[in-house]
Amino acid sequence: MAALVIAEHDNASIKGSTLNTVTAALACGGEVHVLVAGENAGAAAAAAAQIAGVVKVLHADGAGLGHGLAENLAAQVVAVAGAYSHLLFPATAAGKNVAPRVAALLDVTQISDATKVVSADTFERPIYAGNAIATVQSTDATKVITVRTTGFDAAAATGGSAAVETIAAVAASASSTWLASEIAKNDRPELTAAKIIVSGGRALGSSEKFNEVLTPLADKLGAALGASRAAVDAGYAPNDWQVGQTGKIVAPTLYIAAGISGAIQHLAGMKDSKVIVAINKDAEAPIFSVADYGLEADLFAAIPEVAAAI
Repeated sequence: MAALVIAEHDNASIKGSTLNTVTAALACGGEVHVLVAGENAGAAAAAAAQIAGVVKVLHADGAGLGHGLAENLAAQVVAVAGAYSHLLFPATAAGKNVAPRVAALLDVTQISDATKVVSADTFERPIYAGNAIATVQSTDATKVITVRTTGFDAAAATGGSAAVETIAAVAASASSTWLASEIAKNDRPELTAAKIIVSGGRALGSSEKFNEVLTPLADKLGAALGASRAAVDAGYAPNDWQVGQTGKIVAPTLYIAAGISGAIQHLAGMKDSKVIVAINKDAEAPIFSVADYGLEADLFAAIPEVAAAI
């Protein structure tokens, strides 16, 4: 049977997390189809059809699907689930909101945060904040999987020529209604898609110092800004900058950790980065155990010097 990837999109384009999920779906064997459920999402469906390896795109268009409400999207997935052996979601905030509902409606066990497909019914996933890897096997007829996108390369966004099939949209649920959204504007790359990330920790001391010290370096590198949970909890940075087990999982080409001690929770979210640079005045900080390059120094002196040298 085929695998179905539930696409994340903005009704106009496909988000990068979908490309990583397609790669995971291809590893499951069989054909890979993509579901694009939205409102006036023809452009997103056309973009999905261009993804390499995708054979078919299911396009469901309706007012109830326009804002990604979990209840409506879950019902849409369940409506087509009978034709698929695997249902794959990116392990993002949106995917984690919908996948458990689908698993419950289908009465199957969800496989969360898959980082490797061993075979069609066997998967690897991290446990204990990434300190151990569990190999899990599912005997469910339909496997509901959230995919940790950092564990899979992105499929090519172009080169495919999948057929687009229009399917009926499910009726909108009466249990939830979209009222409005407040979207933060950010001129920087999205954290989970950024090639370079500059992250700060509680050692920065205040939101003013956080911006004063890290922003010039991030501007020079064209980087996204991130933060440890301690920095976010202290109010130095907004919630959507948090990197870690309870924040965002990232794997950029370069990750610069400034004033971050390296708690297990944080390491679980960034240790797959290609190159990790740690700046901390505490020589015993755990962050140095995963860093490719470590600088034992006062970040308030080191970071401006690095920024000036670029």
